[in-house]
Amino acid sequence: MTSVTVGVLALQGDFREHAAALERLGAAVRLVRTPDDLAEVDALVIPGGESTAIGKLADWHGLVGPLRERIDAGLPALGTCAGMIFLASSTVEGTGQVQLGVLDVMVRRNAFGRQVDSFEAEIPVVGLEDPVHGVFIRAPWIEKVGAGVEILAELEGRPVMVRQDSIIATSFHPELTADGRLHTLLLDMIREG
Repeated sequence: MTSVTVGVLALQGDFREHAAALERLGAAVRLVRTPDDLAEVDALVIPGGESTAIGKLADWHGLVGPLRERIDAGLPALGTCAGMIFLASSTVEGTGQVQLGVLDVMVRRNAFGRQVDSFEAEIPVVGLEDPVHGVFIRAPWIEKVGAGVEILAELEGRPVMVRQDSIIATSFHPELTADGRLHTLLLDMIREG
């Protein structure tokens, strides 16, 4: 495989942890803060953090349009927690926050509770032999999925990991564990493309 670069949206949230996870897998990483940065990457991670802040900062940096265009054109993307909310077409709360609308799901923000309700759980994932250790911090869940969305994992009967074309989104934080399998799925999408 020729050299590839994975971008990590680095406006707010735990982008450093995603970058470190990708580097452990041998990937070249570029922090994405501008449209020029985005133009140089072969895949993108949108990290957890605060989805409203990520949306506002992406808008302020002129990234919303370019992000939509690249992801709609097939750029492999992984969104975790707030990243999933930012990718989604809508939220149950209808807050009017900036969202990319490239993932055909409706998300309920903070669905599993507040910060004090954070927890960890073993999550069986379609296509993976062993469960993934999920870290849920003020985590959303998916309330409704569109026809082209595949549910890859559920918790308490709610979707917490989905795939639509070249987009994977999780309610939990794989970057906070030593398990690199979900980041590997993103790297595999680059190879497939």
